[in-house]
Amino acid sequence: MEPWRNSADGISIALRVTPRGGRDGIDGIEQLSDGRCVLKLRVRAVADGGEANRAVLALLAKSLGVPKASVSLLSGATSRLKHVAIAGDPARLADALRGLAPVKSIDQGKLT
Repeated sequence: MEPWRNSADGISIALRVTPRGGRDGIDGIEQLSDGRCVLKLRVRAVADGGEANRAVLALLAKSLGVPKASVSLLSGATSRLKHVAIAGDPARLADALRGLAPVKSIDQGKLT
């Protein structure tokens, strides 16, 4: 259960973002109540004028070692649930994500 999908030119990732989260960081993989898996991120930026979206894209670029121009928002500009695309070698990006975002422990049949 990984929240990303490989494509020919990179990877797309389902995210759940917490703006004004106190720090910039990747918190792991979580399963939503509807069964979808997402990569949980938090950023210090506020959700105003696209600041949090820019912070999310910058955090992903830095964490995965790709240029900021390689990361783009596909959907969810005004939502906590977002989809982003990252251009690059899909296998390398997936390996990097696995190292950054271990699956959280399973509690009562749900990922927590």
